[in-house]
Amino acid sequence: MKVVERIARLRALMEQNGIDAYIVPTADFHQSENAGEYFKCREYISGFDGSYGTVMIAKDEAGLWTDGRYWTQAEKQLEGSGISLFHMFEDGVPTMEEYLAQIVPENGKVAFDGRVVSMEEGQDLEKALAPKNISIEYSCDLVGDVWEDRPEISKEPVFVLDEKYTGESVASKLERVRNVMKENGATAHIIASLDDVCWLINMRGNDVVYYPLIFSYALVKLDGMDLFIDESKLNDEAKALLAENNITVRPYNDIYEEVKNLKAGESVMVDPMKLNYALYNNIPEGVEKIEHQNPTILMKAMKNDVELENIKNAHIKDGIAVTKFMHWMKTNVGKIKITEMSAARKLEEFRKEQKGYIRDSFEPICAYKDHAAMMHYAPTDESDVEVLPEHLFLTDTGGGYIEGSTDITRTFVMGPVADELKTHFTAVVRGMMNLSRAKFLYGCFGYNLDAIARGPIWDLDIDFKCGTGHGVGYLLNIHEPPTGFRWQIVKSKNEHHKIEEGMVLTNEPGVYVEGSHGIRIENEMIVTKGEKNEFGQFMHFETITFAPIDLDGINPDEMTKFEREWLNNYHAQVFEKIGPHLTEEEREWLKEYTRAI
Repeated sequence: MKVVERIARLRALMEQNGIDAYIVPTADFHQSENAGEYFKCREYISGFDGSYGTVMIAKDEAGLWTDGRYWTQAEKQLEGSGISLFHMFEDGVPTMEEYLAQIVPENGKVAFDGRVVSMEEGQDLEKALAPKNISIEYSCDLVGDVWEDRPEISKEPVFVLDEKYTGESVASKLERVRNVMKENGATAHIIASLDDVCWLINMRGNDVVYYPLIFSYALVKLDGMDLFIDESKLNDEAKALLAENNITVRPYNDIYEEVKNLKAGESVMVDPMKLNYALYNNIPEGVEKIEHQNPTILMKAMKNDVELENIKNAHIKDGIAVTKFMHWMKTNVGKIKITEMSAARKLEEFRKEQKGYIRDSFEPICAYKDHAAMMHYAPTDESDVEVLPEHLFLTDTGGGYIEGSTDITRTFVMGPVADELKTHFTAVVRGMMNLSRAKFLYGCFGYNLDAIARGPIWDLDIDFKCGTGHGVGYLLNIHEPPTGFRWQIVKSKNEHHKIEEGMVLTNEPGVYVEGSHGIRIENEMIVTKGEKNEFGQFMHFETITFAPIDLDGINPDEMTKFEREWLNNYHAQVFEKIGPHLTEEEREWLKEYTRAI
């Protein structure tokens, strides 16, 4: 069944139920960034497979709202669907809530599956639609009714992550969460976000593609905790750990009825961005609702010393794999057939050679020439092209290791390139280095520092329509709140917390020219304390990603003395840390690609 046929069937169901507009977000029941196969309703109904965006289907029109990472991709994937593309965060472009308020008639009805819409999003819709007395129906999964061969919800087993990797016991984490509950006068706390639950119970799973998460909910009380999960996923070790911490196992979907049983006079702490709208609406009247960010979000973002040491080890392993891959690409292009997909498989092979490798930490982005202009392009059988000894090849990938997750981007020069591409390449590298070198006072936010990275690119009257970096989870989500680098505040992006010691952040400026090329260089950094004096606590970043930055793309004349010194020092560290793990041939090659300029 084609997209237009699916939409037609959806509209028929809408008419039967008196629905004027139906909303299909990109989410599961837990507001996860990457949903499992069962939850890919937006992709099914629209054909757009990017990781971010919301589709709205009305009686006579339809729209997709997504950000600048996906505009080029979305334009192509929406062709012939009848769905219009709305450029989120652009001046003059209405939000979906504003648009619905315009097109839905007085006393009309808007519907969605409230389990895949956040509490905050649902409340924003209520406010936007109230002036026209538009009602909201949140208990219908119409796309599920259309989707005949829908996959089942994952039932993959969990595994316990030992304290030698987590650095903290479940008991300690629960105590910290309960202390925050007490400070806010809460007797219960609902946690619906998968990474927060996994972090709290020191377990991981395989329920979401690439991300080692477990479909589950937690209801934390002052004297215990209920874990809502498919019990068949738990082995004896997991059951023992839960019992040891007074955690009761309950059926996965029972959370909705259990919440209804909260008693008047109780106080429940909820995160509006992480709790789904249906679950929120199941909380009885008379129960005080305390809106507060899940305390686990900040706790897990500020890695402890054990986690940080493990993460550094993971990055050495990953640097070995990426360096071997770069050598393989640059020495074999034009000699053997290499395509985007075969390159991705080769890089995975190098990662699999590393001890402790589990799987890629997100869907690999391997993009040649103009494909790289699509920031989150992933090759398919239909789009896969051969990499030739010319132009640029971009690879944004990561490895999931028992010691943590990695996220690295390198752009390789595969042959002769125009001077303009070298100028763009050099500007991107300069931007990445400038942010890496930053010193700042404690209390700064990501948007205080973002312009440091964008400066060399803005100087060319160019911008990249996305953030400059994001937090990275410890064998969890590769995009982790509550801090990131962005030049403006975007409410829907939970990146508004000041930069804290122990956070792991990416640094990934870029240049993307539609129809021509894309360039991105990405390293990860740990936030560390510097000198404290009469002016305050100074902070800086420690780079933990080690792999060559392709000198074939750099024009040293466009760099300052300090920038060249930083790059030379960085490359000296790459050779020192990665070189001993390579073959003699690879090491000689690396010596050339880490030379001083």
